[in-house]
This record gives sequence, C-alpha cells and structure tokens, in this order.
Amino acid sequence: MQEPGRSGRLPRSARRAQLLEAAQAVFVESGYHAAAMDEIAERAKVSKPVLYQHFPGKLDLYLALIDQHTDEVITLVRAALASTTDNPTRFAAAVAAFFEFVDRQDAAFRLVFESDLINEPAVAHQVQRISTECSAAIAEVIAEDTGLSAEQSQLLGVALVGMSQVVARYWVQRGGSIPRDEAVSLVATLGWRGLADFPKVGEEFDTVGSEATAG
Repeated sequence: MQEPGRSGRLPRSARRAQLLEAAQAVFVESGYHAAAMDEIAERAKVSKPVLYQHFPGKLDLYLALIDQHTDEVITLVRAALASTTDNPTRFAAAVAAFFEFVDRQDAAFRLVFESDLINEPAVAHQVQRISTECSAAIAEVIAEDTGLSAEQSQLLGVALVGMSQVVARYWVQRGGSIPRDEAVSLVATLGWRGLADFPKVGEEFDTVGSEATAG
C-alpha cells in the first residue's frame, strides 16, 4: 500500500526530475552543508530508499543540479549570440541571458554562482566551465568586431562574463528596483561602448599607449 502523502509510481525520468526539483529547493534554502537527505525525501514526498535508488548520496544530487544548470547557462548565452548577426545586439542578448537565469523563480543561480561547496573540485570545475565556455563564445564576437588577438579577446570575454553575472546577481538582490530590460541595457551599453575604444579589424592596437593605428 502506498504511504499516505507519498507519491505513487512514476517513470524513472519523471521521478528523477521530481527529486531534483525537491533537492534544489532545499539546497537553495539551506545551502549544501545544512541540507539533509531526510528533508529532501520529505519535500519530494518519497521514502529515503526511493531517493537513494536514484542518487547514492547528497553530493550526487548536488552535482546533478550543478551539471544541469551549468549547461543551461551556456546554452542561454550561445543561443543569445546566435540570435542575430549584429554584434552590439548579440552582446546585449548575452547579458540578458545572465539576467534571465538569475531572475528565475527557482533561484538556481544560487547553486551555480553562490555555492557553499565551491571547494569541491567537481563543483568548481562546472562553475569554471561557465566562465570558460561563455567567455570563449563572447570572445569570438569581440575578435570578429575588433583587431584584437584571440588571447586578448578571450581576456575581455572573461571580464564581460564576470561583469554580467555579478551585476545580474546584484540586481536580483536589490529586488529588481530597476526594470530588467533597463538594467540589461545599462550593462550592455557599458560593456560594448568600452569595446568601441579598441581598434576595428584591420587596425593595430598599441597596448602601451592604447592607440589604434592603420594596419
């Protein structure tokens, strides 16, 4: 007989999704270290044996969520950059992708950008993957629009990704006092106008004097 208040039999994929949703809510509320498997099972309305059938331990649950959300952020940014061929608009769309992610009701960004388990190598690797892959995608736009080398473009890509996610998180923490579209526009304008001082393709850049000369 099914336990009162417990979920009935679900397909494995649906059960896994249910468990991840419950685990995410607990991790967001309590952090990794304070979260308990008992609480996650109770939130999912399953027995602990059912939870352990799908995830051997708390770390496995956490890593599954980190993997999922890391992929989501990277997909959002890549889709934004592919949405148009106009480079300033592409960059603005990438900034908007970070704001979209942090503004979600499930607060998944807290697991990715504010994890209390960042010293765990597997977690640190996934968080770093966001910076590496998103900055590489943005660096391609920078290199396409400027005369900077691949290495220089990558450096700026890392800076712009860092700025976007930090400001997006600040915006959420402030309760979105500025409308999201306006906040995105401000950040995108700052980032792209800063790039306007760099040379266009076909020009050379003097990194000491910060002056562009014809190639």
